[in-house]
Formats: sequence, structure tokens, C-alpha cells
Amino acid sequence: MTPWPYPRWIAHRGAGRLAPENTLAAFREGARHGWRAFECDVKLSADGVPFLLHDATLDRTTNARGAAAALAWSELSRLDAGGWHGRGFAGEPPASLAAIAAFVRGNGFALNVEVKPTPGRERETGEVVAEHAVRLWAGASVPPLLSSFQPVALEAVRSRAPQLPRALLLDALRDGWLEQARALDCVAVVAMYALLDAAAVARIHDAGLKALAYTVNDPSVARWLTGNGVDGLISDAVDRFSPASD
Repeated sequence: MTPWPYPRWIAHRGAGRLAPENTLAAFREGARHGWRAFECDVKLSADGVPFLLHDATLDRTTNARGAAAALAWSELSRLDAGGWHGRGFAGEPPASLAAIAAFVRGNGFALNVEVKPTPGRERETGEVVAEHAVRLWAGASVPPLLSSFQPVALEAVRSRAPQLPRALLLDALRDGWLEQARALDCVAVVAMYALLDAAAVARIHDAGLKALAYTVNDPSVARWLTGNGVDGLISDAVDRFSPASD
């Protein structure tokens, strides 16, 4: 992990504002704008296939309703995950982790996988995503960075694939957050951008970790974070920022 192998600018959920989030269409849109690193959310189907979806339910981003974890991948893969965003994306299917791995590896891109378990499946999701990532990125020079808000999921990732880099996601600097990241052998902390003042970044760096921020869509915020020493910026604004500014 030295030197840090990931680009500074990371496209959130692909290009999740310009195209339907967490689909191959969104990744292609981000790549069209010159982005070389991407973030996505991964959970499990009922039969244990890792696929991309942010929410626990299908309601917001597909033409189906109900819990995503209730359907097998054979059912999920036939859904429309694009029509909600616009007519031009109608028929875009949900993406499997395998499909995203093929896309990013084929193009030499980097990937941050947020392990996003359905409640109650934290350990299982961490284990399965780790096992698939090891296989899908076998021989890759830059492995995926696996992050999660769920320490149990990160523990499961470490148990099944200790060689994969991990990051603790934070929406608050709760008591013991840095100690928890270190106990999980994380290489980075990924925090809501407002939390990452110079002091917080210094603590992260002093612990030997990298500091990444989400979700950075304003140029003045990006400049403030860069001035504070933040190492990575996760953004929806793929059409406003130039990732060539690394």
C-alpha cells in the first residue's frame, strides 16, 4: 500500500447523478468524463450473488418493489435499473460485482467497494464479497479497496481475505473511531467531508492511514479538504471536476 495506489478523485456510484447509479451505464459515463477510480455499493442477492445496490429495497432505483435480499440473482438481473433515471437508460439491468470487476480491470481503473449489507447479513456479506474480490482481482496490480460502515462486515473481510485493503466508513467521529480502524487493520478512513478538518486528518495520518472524504461536490469544499491533506475525494460531480487534477 506504499505508495498509495488510488487516484485522488473517485466517482460516486459510478457517475450516479448523470446516469443510473451503481450500473455499468454510470461507470461508462464516469469513464467518458475521464475518471479513473470509482465507488459502488455491494450487497447480496437471496442466493448469495454480490451485486450493486445502495438501498435495502428495490423501490427507488428499479422497476420492482420490496427487499432486494428477497430475490435471487436470476430475478434481480432481469429488472430495469435505469428507467427511473430517464428514458434513455430504460432497460439498463442491475450490475453484478463480476461485471463491474471486468469493466474496471479491463480499463485499468481503480475501485472502492462499499460493503453495504442488508441488515442481519453483515458477516455473510463481508465474507462473500471478500471471496469474490480475491477471485475477480486475481493477479491485479491494484486491488479493490473494501470499505464499510459496519465493523462486523470489515472483520469478515479481514477473516476471509486479509490481503485486501480495508477502510472504515464514518458519518460521525464517535468515541474510539480511530482505534477501531486500527484494530481492523484498515489502510484508510473514509469520512463525511465536514468531519475532516486538519486535526482529524493529522490524527489519521499519524496512525499511518489515509483520509478520504465523501461526498464532495463543491469546488470550495474540495480546495478546503485538499488543504487539510485529504488523500481522496469521492464525488457525484463528475462533469464539474477534472480528475486530471490529481
